[in-house]
Amino acid sequence: MDDSRVMRQIVARGLRQAGLGDLQVVEAADGGAGLAAVAEHAPDLVLCDWNMPGTSGLEMLERLRAGGDATAFGFITSEAAEDVHRRATAAGATFVVTKPFTPEVLHDAVTGALAARS
Repeated sequence: MDDSRVMRQIVARGLRQAGLGDLQVVEAADGGAGLAAVAEHAPDLVLCDWNMPGTSGLEMLERLRAGGDATAFGFITSEAAEDVHRRATAAGATFVVTKPFTPEVLHDAVTGALAARS
């Protein structure tokens, strides 16, 4: 989930470059659409931006957790402040990757989150 179409494309490309191109990707442009996508597709992992109009990434994560959804959830964000990372983890995020990221960092975060689910 990211309100920037370009950033969604960059993340998808990063997944391919990280050797994770076989993952099925479903995109959403904001937290509200993201909540609907999670309900419809029951993903193994959600990758989400922190700052989005309407429902933010943090609000989306909090709503999922409040509803009992334990889907692995990672933030890919330009927010580098330690407080943001602490708030994300406290809300139930599996990881936080700061933009710009390398395919290796994305690979490690995603594979770690997926491995923890199995």
